[in-house]
Amino acid sequence: MMKLFRNLEIKKTVLIYGILTVAAVITAYLWERRFGLLMLGVCTVFVAVYLLATYRRYRRISGLAADIDRILHEDCQVSLEKYAEGELAILQSEIYKMTVRLREQQLSLKEDKVYLADSLADISHQIRTPLTSINLLVSLLSEQDITPARRQQLSHELYELLSRIEWLITALLKMSRLDAGTAKFKSETLPLEELLRRGTAPLLVSMDLRDQSLEVSAEGDFSGDVSWTCEAITNIVKNCMEHTQEGGSIEINASENALYAEIIISDNGRGIAAEDLPHIFERFYKGRDSGEKSFGIGLALARRIITAQNGTLKAENKLSGGAKFTIRFYRGTV
Repeated sequence: MMKLFRNLEIKKTVLIYGILTVAAVITAYLWERRFGLLMLGVCTVFVAVYLLATYRRYRRISGLAADIDRILHEDCQVSLEKYAEGELAILQSEIYKMTVRLREQQLSLKEDKVYLADSLADISHQIRTPLTSINLLVSLLSEQDITPARRQQLSHELYELLSRIEWLITALLKMSRLDAGTAKFKSETLPLEELLRRGTAPLLVSMDLRDQSLEVSAEGDFSGDVSWTCEAITNIVKNCMEHTQEGGSIEINASENALYAEIIISDNGRGIAAEDLPHIFERFYKGRDSGEKSFGIGLALARRIITAQNGTLKAENKLSGGAKFTIRFYRGTV
């Protein structure tokens, strides 16, 4: 009870009640002596009841504060139901909502930490392989009796490995921007045919070297971020190119209707293995037919770009053989 009087507000209230009590007792005493004694008793009881009620309230508040402190120190078994009645009910309800949200955020942070650790492990693994090859090539280039032809060959291989690492780092930076929600998407309108032309342009030379044909048929317009979408289309077509035999063909059909713009990319290659199909868009996932140069990030990046623009990306196998990727950019919320 003595701790209660350390509260400045309680001191002021008791002082005011004391002054009013003295004034009331004196006034009643001057009126009649017995009235003064009666007023003194009534005021004393009133002040005592006030102090007792205030003490009980502050004790409950102190208990609530202690329980909150336990929650903050990760004691998840603390229950606030005992404060669900009385004047603390509203406060209990809000604190309960806050603790639920804090626990959800804590769980989300733990999941993010695990995800970050796994991502860093995957990234280090992806970069370590070409770095090992680079170290070997550098040691070979430092040999004294190396021929000019051999030096040129090793330099070319070194350039390819550095280009792979550069592409991986660039793709991971783009992916991190998408994950963090910091990527800015522009709203542009472009004919679908022009969009596909830009998206496939970086791969035309490689396809020509593989003697692969590309057929494009497009009608209608595309509305969205052209640069990001071209990145997604390039990655999908590149995946089709790498899994299609030499002399094969890749076909792209695009159209537009009142609900969405659709782009279908298909090939006549080996198709997607049944065990790989559920995981093909997972980051760093490499199917059984993936080559040594595959990082398992191109399709994951493509899907993130498309879904960020209110779109969908589906992969399946054609009945006639080969893989088929269907992209849809919806005009409204899916």
